[in-house]
Amino acid sequence: MTAKYRIFNCFVLIAAMLMPLQLSGSSASGNLGLKTVVIDPGHGGKDPGALGSRKNMHEKHIVLAVSKLLGDKIRKAYPDVKVVYTRSNDTFIGLHDRAMTARKNNADLFISIHCNGSKNKDAKGTSVHILGQRSNNSRNKTDYFERNMSVAQRENSVIVLEDDYKTKYHDFDPDSPESYISHQLQWMAYYESSLLFASEVVENLISKPLTPRKIVIDQDIFQVLVEANMPAVLLELAFVTNPAEYRYLASAEGQEAVAERLFKAFKSYKTKYDGSLNVVTEKPVSKTEDKTVRKSAPANDGAFYAVQVMGLKRKMKADDPAFKGLKITAVSPSDGGTVYKYVTSVSKTIEGARSSLDSVKKKFPDAFLVKVTGNKVERIK
Repeated sequence: MTAKYRIFNCFVLIAAMLMPLQLSGSSASGNLGLKTVVIDPGHGGKDPGALGSRKNMHEKHIVLAVSKLLGDKIRKAYPDVKVVYTRSNDTFIGLHDRAMTARKNNADLFISIHCNGSKNKDAKGTSVHILGQRSNNSRNKTDYFERNMSVAQRENSVIVLEDDYKTKYHDFDPDSPESYISHQLQWMAYYESSLLFASEVVENLISKPLTPRKIVIDQDIFQVLVEANMPAVLLELAFVTNPAEYRYLASAEGQEAVAERLFKAFKSYKTKYDGSLNVVTEKPVSKTEDKTVRKSAPANDGAFYAVQVMGLKRKMKADDPAFKGLKITAVSPSDGGTVYKYVTSVSKTIEGARSSLDSVKKKFPDAFLVKVTGNKVERIK
């Protein structure tokens, strides 16, 4: 790794520690749970995206059709969920405005839908992208920054098509590695939630005739993910330059099938996301209460307190690099559940767990206090 990237990694860590903490799962009304989703059909208008073999069916057309179908399914199943599109017709929308649409609507999830393209017509496969940097896994020495620069630049190149883009993006240069470094600072803020939804997409979307890319869930520096500042994913459904995948994506049947699979991913994610936000209110300890009692008041029935850092459908090893060096305890899914809850700072008292919350949040800004009773995990307000 070059000196520039070593400095960058330190810079990211410091910036993340200083970053203002934001609560996830809360809408403007203050209600917990996933209440607003913004669906972003990539490209549009003067930007066709990847070109298909038919003039009336390029990437911009395919992703708009899939996005609308997905939004309709969400609205029908969840009338209380607000669905917002960054564009609802063949209109060019800048990356900044797409992200601002999500932020202005206090979105709990941002889904940017794209198709891939390549000069190699044999290139194929589906991939899911979340905001991130290089992998810390000792088995994977890939530098995501270097390897994905060309992919990120291809998606971000749309910036120069925008009016007054230099003002909107200040010193951001879509061809400059330094610009990606300076705009990657909040990569950790919503990593866990983004990864959870990405995992659901992989689980539900990728089945025949769609196939996975070599690395299915990727970490990238897409500008639209950087500016979204919330749980967000960018999907590359398949390659419109691959004849077989193009025929599938360009057909009404294929678009309906893809939208249905994405809806199932959304449904599963929402169930787990909402479930992870169960709140219990602990009786506050009086300032005048005896400190020895406060410190020695253990949870009943074998329960314990902890700080939850993430919830995922798959079982991970305690020393996985994703846990950033924390001592992790995995809580198995409760009856009928499928999500493992990963907690740290286990203590018999709420004060013991709470004392570590601030330090844990420096690594996982979305971390929160929980009470664990058997396989039941309850969030503490």
